[in-house]
Amino acid sequence: MIKLYYSRPSAYARPVWLTLLEKQLPFELISVNLGGEQFEPEFLSLNPFSHVPVLFDDDFRVIESLAILDYLEAKYPSPSLLPTDAQALARVRMVQTVTFNELLPAIFGLLVGKENSNEKSLEFEYAQLRAINTLNFFEGLLGNLCYFAGEQLTMAEIVAGTLIHRMPDLGITLTNYPSLNDWSERLLTRPTWREIQLSPEEWSNFKRFMRVIPKIWRHRRHQRINALSQR
Repeated sequence: MIKLYYSRPSAYARPVWLTLLEKQLPFELISVNLGGEQFEPEFLSLNPFSHVPVLFDDDFRVIESLAILDYLEAKYPSPSLLPTDAQALARVRMVQTVTFNELLPAIFGLLVGKENSNEKSLEFEYAQLRAINTLNFFEGLLGNLCYFAGEQLTMAEIVAGTLIHRMPDLGITLTNYPSLNDWSERLLTRPTWREIQLSPEEWSNFKRFMRVIPKIWRHRRHQRINALSQR
């Protein structure tokens, strides 16, 4: 039996949740309160790095989103979410990596900056530029394709699609990216995407959470440093 330790708003856990749904696999969701539960000994025994997602397939444990996605694709290859064509596979991997390394940090910067200040700080402006640069790259990469790999929905959509439709909420309209806009709207019609969609209340709570989470993390990590230094 597959078990997924997750949090509904988590940008790292949602692609795994979505993959399980797209592959129509039976699984159990176990919610982790990221307000501090991830630092408790019980969860640290599952992931010593204190973050979601964590996946158990029977007694086999996998941490880190991209590793989990690769595992699920290899273990449960049908329906396939990775192309075999070399160029298409490269496009998918680029989207996955750029989403986690560029777009996601930019979104965190936009969330925190927008919530904490009425003025655009240097960090907030950098986050905007970083997000726009990423969207420009994705727009060119997608071009006139239906999906990043062509006609096949893949892990590129799984990873990026849960984030890009939120950009207008952060002050970056998708009308400047017509291919991405159509692509995003196409994804949102899928039953799997609708199932994991955050309600307006959940999205609002998540933005408030992002404002205070750095303080929580600093406090909890200070506690962990003390605990580790005493071992």
